[in-house]
Amino acid sequence: MLWIRVSSVISNSSVILNVDCDMYSNNSESIRDALCFFLDEEQGQDIGFVQYPQNFDNVVHNDIYGNPINVVNELDNPCLDGWGGMCYYGTGCFHRRETLSGQIYSKDYKEDWDRGVGIAENADELEETSKSLVTCTYEHNTPWGIEKGVRYGCPLEDVITGLQIQCRGWRSVYYNPARKGFLGMAPTSLGQILVQHKRWSEGFLQISLSNYSPFLLGHGKIKLGLQMGYSVCGFWALNSFPTFYYVIIPSLCFLSGVSVFPEITSPWCIPFIYVVVASYSWSLMESLQCGDTAVEWWNAQRMWLMRRTTSYLLAAIDTIGGMLGVSESGFELTVKVDESQALERYKKGKMEFGPISGMFVIITTIALFNLVCLVVGLGRALLREGTAGLGPLFLQAVLCVAIVVINAPVYEALFIRRDSGSLPYFVTLVSLCFVSSLCLQAI
Repeated sequence: MLWIRVSSVISNSSVILNVDCDMYSNNSESIRDALCFFLDEEQGQDIGFVQYPQNFDNVVHNDIYGNPINVVNELDNPCLDGWGGMCYYGTGCFHRRETLSGQIYSKDYKEDWDRGVGIAENADELEETSKSLVTCTYEHNTPWGIEKGVRYGCPLEDVITGLQIQCRGWRSVYYNPARKGFLGMAPTSLGQILVQHKRWSEGFLQISLSNYSPFLLGHGKIKLGLQMGYSVCGFWALNSFPTFYYVIIPSLCFLSGVSVFPEITSPWCIPFIYVVVASYSWSLMESLQCGDTAVEWWNAQRMWLMRRTTSYLLAAIDTIGGMLGVSESGFELTVKVDESQALERYKKGKMEFGPISGMFVIITTIALFNLVCLVVGLGRALLREGTAGLGPLFLQAVLCVAIVVINAPVYEALFIRRDSGSLPYFVTLVSLCFVSSLCLQAI
């Protein structure tokens, strides 16, 4: 928030542009386009900020990490915009200065575009004035960090800041021109992506379970559809629990020969099949419609599974632990600097694992566990009753096969690759211990 205060004495411009350090402007007309929204005499007075989508310039074709977010940019964000406001990303955004100063919108508000630093001041005087605004004690016992500037105390200070602005009566605009306004760098290793999503999902969950929840803070201030739109991301972390159940329990029961789904010949099987086919068909159609390839869609499904069973799970545990006073959340930076060999592997579509990580242990355990369950469970069912024995276990077998197939890059990093981006032996050893204990209990 230093930049807000310092710029107020240097330029005092009515509009402020905010971008991340790894992003750059890709469209010289982005400033003009944003000003067109603010300067609209009929509908621009209540616009608090104009948000451009996030796009990346280092993403390769058929990106293995599902970095292209075309569906989010082309479908999800316009839907939020239709409900009266796009959330603040924290980058690629033009803010009306008054919104970051805690101004509440009123119908008689009118921007003074002629406002500015009227009297030219000496550079030394400006420097001295600016120094007083950046001291460590300046914000003590002031609204800065609470009602003014960017909200403190949350890993997702940008989202909660945007929500507060909207709850003060301001409207936001989402603008996605054909030529991308800003480009940045996407993470190019699995560890970077998982850390990034852990921070995001933890921040979203903290907001959703606090007094700043869209349903509490936004009640009567923003539309219900927008509140629900925020909550889609707000409860990412809690989705980890049902996902973790479905990658462990059905496979474990398949290994034991216990059926948890209706038999394939039963009419009760139809709802399960319908939900799976309809959901994934719709998801694939959306991706293809937004310019993704089928391979990119498949890679996105893999990352969806990995994020839910690692990043989201740990984020939920940390958030709940923090609420109980057991643990304290920390801010984890996403490192986006890669060595040349890792970058080459990324371009070839090889998943980068590298250093030892607890998240990799979870991923490897799930992959090995489902592989063992598929081989042993299938063998036991066929040896005991032949193909007829698979009837009650058919849906579990299909689920187990799907998990095994989607984890193909994990098996490659385990059994085939020997480069620095493969899975460390220690991770494999720990995962085998977990898999052995689970399988022995089932058998």
